[in-house]
Amino acid sequence: MFVIIGWLLALGCVFGVFIAHGGNIHVVLHALPFEMTTIMGAALGAFIATNQPKVLKAAAAALAACFKGSKYTKARYMELMALLYDILQKARKEGLMSIEKDVEEPHNSALFKKYATVGSDHHVIEFVTDYLRMMVSGNLNAHEIESLMDSEIDTHHHENHAPVAAMQRLAGGLPAFGIVAAVLGVVNTMGSVGQPPALLGQMIGSALVGTFLGILLSYGIFEPLAGLLEQKIDEGTKELQCIKTTLLASMQGYAPQVAVEFGRKVLYSTERPSFAELEGHVKGKKK
Repeated sequence: MFVIIGWLLALGCVFGVFIAHGGNIHVVLHALPFEMTTIMGAALGAFIATNQPKVLKAAAAALAACFKGSKYTKARYMELMALLYDILQKARKEGLMSIEKDVEEPHNSALFKKYATVGSDHHVIEFVTDYLRMMVSGNLNAHEIESLMDSEIDTHHHENHAPVAAMQRLAGGLPAFGIVAAVLGVVNTMGSVGQPPALLGQMIGSALVGTFLGILLSYGIFEPLAGLLEQKIDEGTKELQCIKTTLLASMQGYAPQVAVEFGRKVLYSTERPSFAELEGHVKGKKK
């Protein structure tokens, strides 16, 4: 929603001021389909040529996510930490072996089914169960698991950053493709030097629309999209860091209530529940 509002504001100001200053919008509208086809066609071809199929697929999925609200809300984080609390509490009371079945079959586990939002998220469940499985096996210490977690989170971040990098390259190339379209327009104009000055002026104006569109599409459309994608990736990484901090605190001997407090402190302030909110939620779920 905010993406659309931002675009409308940007385009409204650009074209609105142009018209208010007496600009002939008909020249822009006349050239728009041809210049847009040239610029976006060339940009799309270059985008496909420079990215692997898996990056193209990820970029399409990421673009669709840009038009949806963030799923990383305070309610989601409270549910996540309540899930971690229940798992760690069960392990503390009944022993680590008591959660072995929950870890091996999370989709059949009453603990995971209790929290539908995070319990149905494949990435969260895989991350949690993989490291709980290592904790149950007892073959690795906290420092080794922390190093492994850091490597996985770093890999996750770089993998999800690929569509952002692709979008930034596209945004960087659009002004150049705008120049290409403008040069073609100038070539077309130079081939018509015998035409009346009014017609030549219109042709030159149409050619310059290419440069204008390339810059506008780059800094008004695709660069903001790349920035928004990067913010969404950071939110996903923050969730994994929250899980990491909670599990490591438990491995170091802290009680479940304290371990989830460690995880709470990692979250961004805008989504972080207060101590009282988290405690009340965990106790409510426990009952």
